Amino acid sequence: MKKHNFSAGPSILPDFTIKNTAEAVINFAGTGLSVMEVSHRDKEFMAVMDQATALFKELLDIPSGYKVVFLGGGASMQFCMVPYNLLNKKAAYLNTGTGASKAIKEAKFFGDVVEVASSKDQNYSYIPKGYEIPSDADYFHITTNNTIFGTEIRKDLDVKVPLVADMSSDIFSRPIDVSKYGIIYGGAQKNLAPSGVAFAIVKEDILGKTERPIPTMLNYKTHMDNDSMFNTPPVLPVFSALQTLLWLKDQGGVEAMEKRNIRKANMLYSEIERNKLFKATVKHEEDRSVMNICFVMTDEYQELETAFREYAVSLGMVGIKGHRSVGGFRASCYNALPEASVKALIDAMQEFEKKH
Repeated sequence: MKKHNFSAGPSILPDFTIKNTAEAVINFAGTGLSVMEVSHRDKEFMAVMDQATALFKELLDIPSGYKVVFLGGGASMQFCMVPYNLLNKKAAYLNTGTGASKAIKEAKFFGDVVEVASSKDQNYSYIPKGYEIPSDADYFHITTNNTIFGTEIRKDLDVKVPLVADMSSDIFSRPIDVSKYGIIYGGAQKNLAPSGVAFAIVKEDILGKTERPIPTMLNYKTHMDNDSMFNTPPVLPVFSALQTLLWLKDQGGVEAMEKRNIRKANMLYSEIERNKLFKATVKHEEDRSVMNICFVMTDEYQELETAFREYAVSLGMVGIKGHRSVGGFRASCYNALPEASVKALIDAMQEFEKKH
């Protein structure tokens, strides 16, 4: 039976990435060694790191004055690294979900944190608007896509202080104007690679303005000055990331991905709106995520939730269960998810509607 992988993360990867990574685990670049056992200083792996960095810059059209680094610790480590490197006195945060809340908690260890707005009052089912950012903030932090709650900021904000964005779950899903950001970071296990590596795109002149000493491994400059090679990088996830970047370029880049992703999301949201059994958890269309589509049974059909989940699983749907804080269902439609999987889910929803 064909599997349709809607998992929120770790999540679906391109077949190209999986196949090439599997081959490299056996024999990397003709060395006769596994990619897991070669030195990260060998020319073969140095070429992987260089090419991955170059493709990052090419696909996202990263301007000069920025460095791309690959790091350990996932996005969760970035919750700490960002304020360690940037927060001198005050930082501003937009609270739109679990990731943002965790980032706020970490930042409070380093200085004053102003929560400019929050959507917690409605279980993070919308993106706050109309808030004010303190002009004296060292930076303003946002989480562009909220995996658990299915909301997304799909535009590059214009703000008067340095902008920092956690793009763990929507990086490479659309074009972005990198010049509007001081730092963009994220874990790789959504749209890029297996878990174990994180990325950061850092504007060079944003650093060096805090008064505190920064431990070596938590200092962005350490990794920027050493091209992500200060210590042994997570070689296998970096190799996989390179394969995904090559696949992205072959598919037409982020512009092509955006068109494909919007088409997939529109198909599924349209069915949710049409189908009498289901409703979206995010009411306002402009706030709805293209990556993570969350929906529940309508009030009169709530007793069918388990039955539909079991039905979907029987048809090869993987990872369709919603997060416990939202309930219902979540279809994560990352770049590598084929349109055929979305159509299969829609067919399942329609067949279930006919039966009930």
